[in-house]
Amino acid sequence: MSLTSSATISPPWEVLALVAHHLDPRTLAIASCVCKSWTISMSLDLLWKPLCNTHFPSLSDIHFTDLTVPYHRLYAIGHTAARRRLQTPRKPRLSLDSLIFAINIRTRTSHIASLEKHGQELQVDPGGVFKFDVDVNYESPASMFDDLGDVKITWNVILRGWRGIFTMMDCEGKVSFSPGAEGWFSEELPSPGCCSSEVASGMVADVKLGFCGRRSESGGVRKVRAEKVSVGILSIVNWRYVNMDDGLRYLQHFLVPSDV
Repeated sequence: MSLTSSATISPPWEVLALVAHHLDPRTLAIASCVCKSWTISMSLDLLWKPLCNTHFPSLSDIHFTDLTVPYHRLYAIGHTAARRRLQTPRKPRLSLDSLIFAINIRTRTSHIASLEKHGQELQVDPGGVFKFDVDVNYESPASMFDDLGDVKITWNVILRGWRGIFTMMDCEGKVSFSPGAEGWFSEELPSPGCCSSEVASGMVADVKLGFCGRRSESGGVRKVRAEKVSVGILSIVNWRYVNMDDGLRYLQHFLVPSDV
């Protein structure tokens, strides 16, 4: 006598898929490595689509533009990107003390200021940003300049020992040569290249000039003095100065070989 049963036995992959609905993404990923059949069962879009919609809704839209990309792959991409964003950037290997700022400001006919400041001589901003105020000891008779004159500014950062040099700014503009006037110059900086994950792109070198004036001792010719030069790195995302470590990381890409 033979026994028959009316119960329907589901294929193994369907049973696995039903169980997989109760697993978290990490366990799903581990289970998919067991064997080929488990890989198929644990990688189904019906399992990973709700996970993508919950954790990375913006990535879910990508599936509609390219149906060949499975949802488990989209989840892996989103998870990796999220981990990278949470990583704390490494401390820069470059220090401010190892740098020299060389700033040259001149008109077509004369110098306004030629400065060479070592890192330890720079006045560090109290806010911890990459911005420095440099005092200038140079004055010329105001009659040497027009009220609005052309100025050329060059700002180079030199690695001590002349082991490297990077030009932050080399530009021209107009400035008012009058007491209390300020001249503000900016120039877009190049991207640090392929290793830019720790350093945001979209930055500009920033230079600001401040002038003061006084009469000569005889009360005759009024003299205009370049009183202060401020230099720094600004992010064009929020027009704020980048912090000190980010500024040093940026310079590190150009001044320090990657294998050091």
